[in-house]
Amino acid sequence: MTKPHTGPLGDPATYVAPPPRELKRERKALLEMREERLRDLGGLALEMYKRDRFNARLVVERCAELVALEARVQEIDALLDGSALVRRGGGGAVCICGAPILLGAKFCASCGRALGGGNIDARPTGSDAVG
Repeated sequence: MTKPHTGPLGDPATYVAPPPRELKRERKALLEMREERLRDLGGLALEMYKRDRFNARLVVERCAELVALEARVQEIDALLDGSALVRRGGGGAVCICGAPILLGAKFCASCGRALGGGNIDARPTGSDAVG
């Protein structure tokens, strides 16, 4: 996965979002990995059935990995959609690192900062700005 870009001194205050091409490259790799893991899961389930030895913990673990991959793909999609909105002058709330905040997110998808509660450090941009 890509790590957040920082300024020349590594200062997170000068955060620069990864270019869309890097996000698209990561998304493509994740989708390929997802397809491979789905095939592996099917093969695993078939072998367990053939041997009459079902291991629920293993199936749950593999499914959790797939769900995590899908969640990251959705985050990347939202980042790509958000960056398109920002380029068009729209957009929603952004974290202090500059990354768009996903709807319902409890943490920033880029820097991991906690969102909500007393630690809210997000600012509205574009059409959501008041004033």
